[in-house]
Amino acid sequence: MHSAVLLIEFGSIILGLGLLGRFAARFRLSPIPLYLLAGLAFGEGGLLPLGASEEFIATGAEIGVILLLLMLGLEYTASDLVSNLKTHYPSGLVDCAFNALPGAAVALLLGWGPVAAVVLAGVTWISSSGVIAKVLGDLGRVGNRETPVILSVLVLEDLAMAVYLPIVTALVAGAGLLAGSLTLAIALGAAGLVLFLALRYGRVISRFVSSDDPEKLLLVVLGLTILVAGVAQQLQVSAAVGAFLVGIALSGEVAEGAHTLLSPLRDLFAAVFFVFFGLHTDPSSIPPVLLPALGLAVVTALTKIATGYWAARRAGISVKGRWRAGGALVARGEFSIVIAGLAVSAGIEPSLGPLATAYVLILVVLGPLTARYTEPVATWWTRRREPRRDAAETTKRTKEADAQVAD
Repeated sequence: MHSAVLLIEFGSIILGLGLLGRFAARFRLSPIPLYLLAGLAFGEGGLLPLGASEEFIATGAEIGVILLLLMLGLEYTASDLVSNLKTHYPSGLVDCAFNALPGAAVALLLGWGPVAAVVLAGVTWISSSGVIAKVLGDLGRVGNRETPVILSVLVLEDLAMAVYLPIVTALVAGAGLLAGSLTLAIALGAAGLVLFLALRYGRVISRFVSSDDPEKLLLVVLGLTILVAGVAQQLQVSAAVGAFLVGIALSGEVAEGAHTLLSPLRDLFAAVFFVFFGLHTDPSSIPPVLLPALGLAVVTALTKIATGYWAARRAGISVKGRWRAGGALVARGEFSIVIAGLAVSAGIEPSLGPLATAYVLILVVLGPLTARYTEPVATWWTRRREPRRDAAETTKRTKEADAQVAD
């Protein structure tokens, strides 16, 4: 009986996602906000809570994030990664300063204490790699000149999580200096080892994975990715980082073949991930913290746009590309929820969880919109101001000419 209910619920979810995706495509919108709203409607406190398929959807959501990051990694080689990190690490520092400080400041102003400030700083700092990867694909911008800049910022954030998450875990658990340092050392060592293998033995890994049979190639690539992601997460390193580095390690025909085979699976499980996010949000917990969450969302949306604009400008991207880069970085998602969950489970601050949830929901809906419309709006505003500037310049020159005649 339970199996039948599971099939009915999961089949209904997949069918509903397909219909929502078709509706969004008709209006040339990203389907992500619709997936999230569907999760809210059928999650905790929603119209019709789903119970039988919850555990299955949770597993599917994890696979969705892993596949999103794997597919991003397949777009670039290990040498591209190293080059981008060397070139764009100042952008990572600016990103941290611009976007972590507002969260920390709000936590301190609300009187939540320094540990909550560190947690909320992470919530507002880290963009959603999963959402942004999906949006870039939906908008057809994977090959754009500003996309490597966006990915460099995201990779720097994801790699920073290898340092940040162990620190937060130790803080919320009240662990001593020795235990916290040991956790951090293990995390850094694991991340460094995976990166070293990807850089040094990428061709060997590609030859090992390569196969003329699509079925065998699919199974080996998918199995290797999930295995590495699981080991990375077990060692307190983000599963997303592990999946991304597997994608980086694969190159040539293997990467092209894997990309073609995995694209449908990515789309399926990515949709499940966004529904799962909504399922675990109780709508009744949002109204009490909506105003501070909205204010924080507005401020950090602007700081993310400024971060992307600055990073793209530093890379020599055109003005339109700078605005596109800034708008694409606005969305928050999976990492923010994980970070907030650590504090909530430790009982650090009861209001932190609902605030983080409302904040992420606002930006995960706003993010696809800013990615699509920031550049056109900025262009319209610039053109609107040009006649005023021309008029001001004409008036200034006329006054200067009059002054010269008077003299």
